[in-house]
Amino acid sequence: MKKSLLATLIASTFVLGACGDNTSSQQAAAPAVAEQSQTGKAELGSFGVDLSARNESVKPGDDFFMYASGTWYDNYVMPADKTRYGAFTALADKSEEQVKAIIDELATAGNLTGEKKLIADFYRAYMDTDSINAKGISPIQPMLADIAAIDSVSALTQAFGNAWLTGTNTPIYAGLWYNRLDPDKYEVSVGVGGLGLPDRDYYLEDSQRFADIRKAYQAHMAEMLAFAKVDDAENKAAQILALETRIAEVQWPREKRRDRDLTLNQVERAALSDLYPNFDWSAYFAPSGLQVPNLNISHPEPVKAVIGIINDTPLQVWKDYLTYHAISGNAGYLAEEIYQANFNFYGKTLSGQQEPRPRWKRAVDEMSDIESLGFAIGKVYVDKYFPESSKQQMSELVKNLRTALGERIKNLDWMGEETKVNALAKLEAFRPKIGYPDQWQSFEGLSISQDDLLGNVHNLRKFFNAQDIERELKPTDRERWGMPPQQVNAYYNSSFNEIVFPAAILQAPFFDPNADPAVNYGAIGAVIGHEMGHGFDDQGSKSDAHGVQTNWWTDADRTAFEQKADMLAAQYSAYEPIEGNFVNGRNSLGENIGDVGGLSMAYHAYKLSLNGKEAPVIDGLTGDQRFFLAWAQVWKEKRTEQSMLNQLRAGTHAPGRYRALAPRNHDAWYKAFNVQPGDALYLAPEERVRIW
Repeated sequence: MKKSLLATLIASTFVLGACGDNTSSQQAAAPAVAEQSQTGKAELGSFGVDLSARNESVKPGDDFFMYASGTWYDNYVMPADKTRYGAFTALADKSEEQVKAIIDELATAGNLTGEKKLIADFYRAYMDTDSINAKGISPIQPMLADIAAIDSVSALTQAFGNAWLTGTNTPIYAGLWYNRLDPDKYEVSVGVGGLGLPDRDYYLEDSQRFADIRKAYQAHMAEMLAFAKVDDAENKAAQILALETRIAEVQWPREKRRDRDLTLNQVERAALSDLYPNFDWSAYFAPSGLQVPNLNISHPEPVKAVIGIINDTPLQVWKDYLTYHAISGNAGYLAEEIYQANFNFYGKTLSGQQEPRPRWKRAVDEMSDIESLGFAIGKVYVDKYFPESSKQQMSELVKNLRTALGERIKNLDWMGEETKVNALAKLEAFRPKIGYPDQWQSFEGLSISQDDLLGNVHNLRKFFNAQDIERELKPTDRERWGMPPQQVNAYYNSSFNEIVFPAAILQAPFFDPNADPAVNYGAIGAVIGHEMGHGFDDQGSKSDAHGVQTNWWTDADRTAFEQKADMLAAQYSAYEPIEGNFVNGRNSLGENIGDVGGLSMAYHAYKLSLNGKEAPVIDGLTGDQRFFLAWAQVWKEKRTEQSMLNQLRAGTHAPGRYRALAPRNHDAWYKAFNVQPGDALYLAPEERVRIW
């Protein structure tokens, strides 16, 4: 793996696809957005929604996605360097341009010191294609030599444990994470990985589509091995594919891997070899240096099965496996011909991307990682592009959403009073983080060169691994962020019971201080509600107000909740984006609960913000219509078919066009757009899923 597990998990914890505030859920709603002073024109249209994107020939009740965005969808031509384009992508492109402007300014400046010099030097090294191409594969030759020298299972195990530095794929992964039973402490989380394709389905499903992908993957591996002058590359690629297929066979399906009850299996380090024998755990942990005494085996049966595979697979097959993954995993830092060969499979074949992204965009992406220079760049980004007024207005929105959810919890007809007390306590304890960290990441001691790209990458990995070692036996760092400010996303961290909104998402179409309040509530308001909803989805609801994984429900209330969740899973599982390939409503359940519940919270908060007044009609649209249109246009997107397949099989979110349909579970949407029985999206009142 290319970065520590802590970084990976932070950045993927209940992600969408705010500074501490302990406002009581009983506080009166603050209609800050409804009363905001609009100092200019909305960025989109006359009030914050792009009405030209609509296809008014489509009935909202038949396809709300196409009604809201159909003209755009039918006419938009996907750029050759993208596999998906939509509201998120457009804003991410804007953020990239802003970051590039920052880096360009630094790269041309003289006498730089500190973090600004680190940024400029890393970018120069990344963009020096002449030097990189001249080096060919040589930067990873020491790594390949180490792999070739493996002469025992113990040495192989140590190579697996060194993956955090080498960027190779490994069948067993481990890294620092939070102790789910005591979030003030760290633990080491251990699980099963090791696949080069997006998911186990790609190895196991017996269809022509997946057979063709496996054939292309095998040819790709042979091509990559040839760069290292590996003999008999085609046969060795076939053996690697067979090995990864065995790993896929013992892995849990994704919907099982997200079950927090099944993935909580804590063990003491001293007992690890007794419970999971025939694996040299000391050799495995030696390269990272992690000493924390508590571990969690997230996939116990698969870990035991993979240990068996490690021991009964010929050593040479494992060495070929590591050789391929060393080349592929580091292709972005090597000569363009190696990168292009890797792209031809992972970009073009697997994702439908016709051309690589421009190199400067790849540099910005690499540098914006949380275990790269993401927070060094983010500090400059915030100073340059994020007004403090946006943070203040966002804080008011969060207060309003908190109030709305509190009222909704109190009025739930399916939840008893005992559970409501615990739910309200959890809501009260929510900690929002908005815009940027209060404490910035320090880069003191990091060395970056202008002419050694892979060396810079390794220095960063060593730097952050050393920080993990420094913090592992201390109390967890609750000020740490899992995304830099310039990332267009948001997330909920169940261990800290926190909702986090980086600065870059606080822009149109999500948030616009000059937009109509209905639009801001339907867009960023529902995003806030979505992240709050993760604290109460099918998995996030297994942690209490303090982030401890425990059952705070009565049995009857939990049963009632799960019945509603099952209805929502079935609803989304009926969507069929590609013939024969459906949305996995069980795997995407947490996100779908977040969407449906987030909309309910945001709509409730919007109504509170009106203080009993009727919203004005703007451009012929009522406030409710503007609210739901804003939601749908947040999720407008176009994908390549390959990207859609990846999302269905390996993603935790439903594709955007189906997230746009979440309003079909809300009574107000039916009234707003006159949706009637017989319309394709119509659900009878008893079939509409109302959870939060």
